[in-house]
Amino acid sequence: MIRVSDIPENQIEFSAIRASGPGGQNVNKVSTAIHLRFDVRSSSLPEAVKSKLLRMRDTRISSDGVIVIKAQKFRSQEKNRLESLERLDDMLKKCQFVDKPRRRTQPSRSSVRKRLDSKKKQGSIKKNRGKVDDY
Repeated sequence: MIRVSDIPENQIEFSAIRASGPGGQNVNKVSTAIHLRFDVRSSSLPEAVKSKLLRMRDTRISSDGVIVIKAQKFRSQEKNRLESLERLDDMLKKCQFVDKPRRRTQPSRSSVRKRLDSKKKQGSIKKNRGKVDDY
């Protein structure tokens, strides 16, 4: 399994930007938010991982194959940098996970019988809800 620690530092680009949202004067003066940019196509990842990453339906992956992650949860640049790396690591884990193939099964005879009996019972209850005629 490939992790972020396996990717060379020169392939991941960080840029500090001003965070949006509440925060008072700190938001206006200090650039604490981090934009992480990672170009999948020109990276050193194996071709299988690259293709799976590019096929992922994620808004953070541009049509050029660049992953852009904006981290602004914390008030320090270093914590936001670490969070952006964790998010990239989660994306890598998600694209390398292989689903177990589904094995087709059939319901047991008793479960089919129970289901049909409950349907008949419910139908009779509804049928008996009609207007009562006294003759």
